[in-house]
Amino acid sequence: MRIVLQKVQEASVVIDGIEKSSIKTGLLLLVGIESADDITDRDWLIRKVINMRIFIDSEGVMNRSIKDVDGEIIVVSQFTLHASTKKGNRPSYINAAPPEMANEQYELFKKEMQVAFGKAIQSGEFGADMKVKLINDGPVTILLDSKNKV
Repeated sequence: MRIVLQKVQEASVVIDGIEKSSIKTGLLLLVGIESADDITDRDWLIRKVINMRIFIDSEGVMNRSIKDVDGEIIVVSQFTLHASTKKGNRPSYINAAPPEMANEQYELFKKEMQVAFGKAIQSGEFGADMKVKLINDGPVTILLDSKNKV
C-alpha cells in the first residue's frame, strides 16, 4: 500500500461538477492499493499518518501531529501510485490490486483510519473520475510505502 501524504491548508474532491468532500487544515492522502496488501499494511500506514509530526509548533518546528492540531483528513483512492514505468512509455498497473479487492481495502482503510483518528474523515469515491483540488502547506509532501518499512 502506498500513500502520498500532503499537508494542506485546504483540499476538496469534485465529482461530475459537484463537491463531494472538503477539508481545511489537515492531510490529503492519495492511497494506492496492491494485491499483496492486508491489515498489517493498513495498520502500519494509519499509525504513521496519525503520528507523523509535520505541523509547526510554537517554536516554528515541524513537531505536531494531525491530532495535535485538530486537523482534518481527506482520503482519495489512486491506483496509479502502483504504476510501473520500467518498460516503454505506457505505465503498467500489473501491481495494482484488482478493482473489487482495491475497493474493499480502500473502504477498510477509511473505516480503520476514522476509528484510529477519533473523528470523521472525508473521502473521494472509489473508481470515480475525480477532480482533486488542494493548497499544499509548506509545501509538505511525503511518500509512504508499507512494503518499505525499514
